[in-house]
Amino acid sequence: MADVLVLVDHVGGAVRKPVLEVLTLARRLGDPVAVVLGAGAGGAAGVLGEHGAVRVLVCEAPEVEESLVVGRVDALEAAFGALVDPVAVLVPSSGEGREVAARLAVRVGSGLLTDAVDVVGGEEGPVVTQSVFAAGFTAVSRVSRGVPVITVKPNSAPVEASAAAGAVEVLEVEFSGRPAARVVSRTPREASGRPELTEAAVVVSGGRGLGGAENFALVEALADSLGGAVGASRAAVDAGWYPHSQQVGQTGRSVSPQLYIAVGISGAIQHRAGMQTSKTIVAVNKDPEAPIFDLADYGVVGDLFTVLPQLTEDINHRKN
Repeated sequence: MADVLVLVDHVGGAVRKPVLEVLTLARRLGDPVAVVLGAGAGGAAGVLGEHGAVRVLVCEAPEVEESLVVGRVDALEAAFGALVDPVAVLVPSSGEGREVAARLAVRVGSGLLTDAVDVVGGEEGPVVTQSVFAAGFTAVSRVSRGVPVITVKPNSAPVEASAAAGAVEVLEVEFSGRPAARVVSRTPREASGRPELTEAAVVVSGGRGLGGAENFALVEALADSLGGAVGASRAAVDAGWYPHSQQVGQTGRSVSPQLYIAVGISGAIQHRAGMQTSKTIVAVNKDPEAPIFDLADYGVVGDLFTVLPQLTEDINHRKN
């Protein structure tokens, strides 16, 4: 079978869930070849092999970590050149992932498709499904020139174990020189104990209806009872009620969980653009005419200050 190059997103060798989802899609197209870059890369080989990677190309050179993006593009290009007739390059869709994919596509003269929600094989190459124009339309596309470079949105495929060789090989990379921007220090983000927003199966988001930063405690309690992540609308973030890193929307982060609960969020198009592909959407709002109800699978018209504590209590009771 043809090789499918997969860029691995990891932290110190701990592989992120979206990578395992991408491996599931990669196996539809051919034999996954995983590319792991940066410190601790070698520690990722085991789990990658368990999820279908036939080969694991590892590069722990400091140049990968010292540059913002260029070092990763150099390494991925080297991996691309090391393969014989690859059928596709798949990258988890994140801010960095999309930039790496775009730069690689330019370098190798290939077409790029971003934020795929499904990828299948086709007679003329991989066929990609995307949710476009704020998820108002579904587009089915394929690259017409070169090897397709595709970024895959988190929660677009199940994680399916499939044992493969996972043979580890050192990737030799000729780096392109001193980058225009260099990383001089890093500060680990304080752990909240909740799953990563874009990877979570459950997301509970709060909006203007909460009335203040102190009331996000209600959203956090509900999210914790469901083992989910906490998001926020742009209005809540702009008001300083919650960190920008948790903003869901067109100018924030896109999520596609199994369950999305919108609390006190009107449902403006800016917010809808970041969560419309969620599998099940529940809205809690006291305004029965709020646009969010047009999108929701289930809606609760009521005061969130009454609904949320009761819902959280009931969930915790059922868990015990």
